[in-house]
Amino acid sequence: MATFPVINLEKLNSEGRAATMEKIKDACENWGFFELLNHGIPHDFLDTVERLTKEHYKKCMEQRFKELVASKALEGLQAEVTHMDWESTFYLRHLPESNMAEIPDLTDEYRKVMKEFALKLEKLAEELLDLLCENLELEKGYLKKAFYGARGPTFGTKVSNYPPCPTPDKIKGLRAHTDAGGIILLFQDAKVSGLQLLKDGEWIDVPPMRHSIVINLGDQLEVITNGKYKSVEHRVIAQTDGARMSIASFYNPGSDAVIYPAPALLEKEIEEKKQVYPKFVFEDYMKLYAGLKFQAKEPRFEAMKAMETTVPIATV
Repeated sequence: MATFPVINLEKLNSEGRAATMEKIKDACENWGFFELLNHGIPHDFLDTVERLTKEHYKKCMEQRFKELVASKALEGLQAEVTHMDWESTFYLRHLPESNMAEIPDLTDEYRKVMKEFALKLEKLAEELLDLLCENLELEKGYLKKAFYGARGPTFGTKVSNYPPCPTPDKIKGLRAHTDAGGIILLFQDAKVSGLQLLKDGEWIDVPPMRHSIVINLGDQLEVITNGKYKSVEHRVIAQTDGARMSIASFYNPGSDAVIYPAPALLEKEIEEKKQVYPKFVFEDYMKLYAGLKFQAKEPRFEAMKAMETTVPIATV
């Protein structure tokens, strides 16, 4: 079985650059996921994020989750539950404007740290998009510009905890799906596993590694690359032992950004009359995705293709 791609970004600044870029290219083309080490975010800072996130869950979220489990009768499940997930979450919005001040129960220290974390992740996301441009032979900055609407990109964080589950065979931590957006940066628990991706018909574990950032590609990058890079189905398996922390940050197009395959990548496809992905406004895709998240992505692309004629022409 192929080994899950783990990439040391430190090697980009040495004679190992070409091999590292090749690893990133292979991960984008064949996995849709990879794990980054030496990504530039200090380890002690990540330790602080983890400590404050786990403290916040214990103090503010754990009891609410227990009450939810009781109210939904999820404790001793006999039949499989397919309409909800075994997770406790809250959402932080960073761009185009922050909602951090509106989230109740966050300590001043936690707010400050998560604001700083968002800035570091935004910088890393934009650096990664430029590495993808380099591998795709697109001009530097193309993907960042493609994500820009009138107010720039959309960027937000889903903070999740997956508590121990007595019946993991009956309910998923998070049901299988692809991510709708652009590029996703995940800081996950270093000890408790659960995240899996679908590759060649098999579910493969994404290994927990201390201080790593897991990257995965969303549906919009599949469209812009016209399928050269793919968004990949993934899920979270609930565990009987240990609570798993997951902090997933989504660097997405602006709501009014017009998404379409990069013309520079289409020349061969047009010559060979291959399938070309649709053109659409990102917000329209998200409206469709909201009701179809846990279904296959292909019908979503087909639906957007049917709407394509109404999208105004725009170029990056």
